[in-house]
Amino acid sequence: MTNSGLEKAAFAGGCFWCMVKPFKEWEGIHDVVSGYMGGHIENPTYEDVKKGESGHLEVVEITFDPNLFTYEKLLNIYWQQIDPTDAGGQFGDRGESYSTAIFYYTNEQRQIAEKSKKELETSAKYSNPIVTPVRPAETFNRAEEYHQDYYEKEKEHYEKDRAKSGRDEFLKEYWT
Repeated sequence: MTNSGLEKAAFAGGCFWCMVKPFKEWEGIHDVVSGYMGGHIENPTYEDVKKGESGHLEVVEITFDPNLFTYEKLLNIYWQQIDPTDAGGQFGDRGESYSTAIFYYTNEQRQIAEKSKKELETSAKYSNPIVTPVRPAETFNRAEEYHQDYYEKEKEHYEKDRAKSGRDEFLKEYWT
């Protein structure tokens, strides 16, 4: 957590390029940073993670003001960005580094995340089991600068990549 009353949250949802924009544009969200978490090597590069040998997942780390934007709201947005039943990656991106996870920084976040996951499981929204784990946060490694806010920096490439992934069609089917 931070000294300013701000808190951090971290979510793995496949390609981190697709996970920034849904969180970025809300009042109370101070920053959304693309990076890596959960692996076994220090200071991984994108190539290390993409090869799938570092054990890291692509994540977004969100700095937020819990007085303006609750952790529960973050989780609601998160669930609506992923296929929580797919343990093999997300949409067109396959492999461990593209799998989903909720990383918690506090016991309170763990409890809220587990409750949220349980509610999704019992909602019968999905016919397959929810496989997204709730895990303790580990060292966050910031991704290379060219990955930060990729949806803005490389708008055309981002939109083409997202369109061919199948993410939007899936999300439309389950959340609209």
